[in-house]
Amino acid sequence: MDFNESAVFVKVVQAGSFSAAARQLGLPTSTISTRISRLEKRLGITLLQRTTRRLSLTEAGTVYYHHASQGLSYLLEAEAAIDEARKRPQGKLKVTAPADLGDSMLAKLIERTQLEFPELEMELILTDRYVDLVAEGVDVAIRTGDLRDSSLVAKSLGTIHWAIFASRDYLERSAPLDVPHDIHAHHCLQFTPMGRDIWNLSNVESNLSIPLQARTMANSIGIVKSMAENGQGIALLPAFICKQGLISGDLLRVLPEWQGKADPVHLVYPKQRFMPPKLRAFLDLAQNELVSQFIC
Repeated sequence: MDFNESAVFVKVVQAGSFSAAARQLGLPTSTISTRISRLEKRLGITLLQRTTRRLSLTEAGTVYYHHASQGLSYLLEAEAAIDEARKRPQGKLKVTAPADLGDSMLAKLIERTQLEFPELEMELILTDRYVDLVAEGVDVAIRTGDLRDSSLVAKSLGTIHWAIFASRDYLERSAPLDVPHDIHAHHCLQFTPMGRDIWNLSNVESNLSIPLQARTMANSIGIVKSMAENGQGIALLPAFICKQGLISGDLLRVLPEWQGKADPVHLVYPKQRFMPPKLRAFLDLAQNELVSQFIC
């Protein structure tokens, strides 16, 4: 079945003649005539009565035109809808990120995305396990650390720097903390995914592993940060989640010349020939919003 023949037939009827349809379609009149003839031959029935002065539909032609014109209209509407969808972000977007990346930052990112693109439905999946984006139908991931899947496209967002923080109140009532080995005299608040017994620190000249003495452990970075703000001890935390605490004075950076590990952060998504508008829009917005978060 050649839908071009049906489309030409509809255009001929609407234009009123072969020559007028040819001009509108940008085709030779002979091509228009050939396609109508082929259509009639395939259907085994005459659709148009042709005279030197005018065209008229046969009874069968009237029935065929009624259905064909409706079908063509639906096809044109479908193409227009797809074309519009290619331009306007809409539909459901699934995003995954590490559970410890920062609730406030991610909440603001989702809020900004939905304000910019109100037809976009967002689903945020926070998990520490590795998510197979293609197998699980996830559009994009925010990932920290070294990337292990070279089949995915990655856009850099910067680097997460870990450093030691404590409240002013805690530091004022505790032993001095001037060099890394002074950590032994302090209560350490430990984020367990970083390990349980050691803080690895470095500066421009050397690397140190500091065994932890008295400590409280939690697997939530938010809880560890809150405990540090409450004066319960010192904590090795991602610097980006402590920015507001530094501004408000709730937190101070300890041993500023020393830092923990540095984790690269990326937006990661599957390779695809045609990128959906919803994904392109989110990538652009997320990159603009998040890059500044990881600058320390």
